[in-house]
Amino acid sequence: MKQPFVFNPSNEALIQQMMSRYPQGKQKSALIPILHLAQEQNSYLSDEAMNEVARILNIKPIEVYEVATFYSMFHLTPVGEYVFEICRTGPCMLKGSDEIIQYVQKKLNIKINETTADKKFTLKVVECLGACGYAPVMQVGKHYKEFLTKEKIDHIIDTYIHHHTN
Repeated sequence: MKQPFVFNPSNEALIQQMMSRYPQGKQKSALIPILHLAQEQNSYLSDEAMNEVARILNIKPIEVYEVATFYSMFHLTPVGEYVFEICRTGPCMLKGSDEIIQYVQKKLNIKINETTADKKFTLKVVECLGACGYAPVMQVGKHYKEFLTKEKIDHIIDTYIHHHTN
């Protein structure tokens, strides 16, 4: 049996603050920021987390699932510490994103939507990151990595392997 998802007290307070910004009956407007909180707390959006968000907002679970599955920034399965989201839209593809994706797969020994055995890296492909002029582009957390080359990928991976988080 899966564990129920419970927001920690500081996130509970943030949720109440977020919901108070909207008129009565319009709290669903806080859905995306609350999903971000759930993902930050849990590293991904489990069914239990999405159901808890639905309960808090007094909406149907399907309304949460529709939003969570639409946006690539939400992870519906466990992910590594660093998620490489590589753009595969036309402009990035023309600039070599396919080769970059293949290189990352080979370098990390994972396929698209897989995570390395050490739980350090996950590879995802996404549609347009809105940075076509910097193609090929990858997003890692809140950071964009631009004009990707195999050498830059090597440097990025090396940097994150040796980076210690709090």
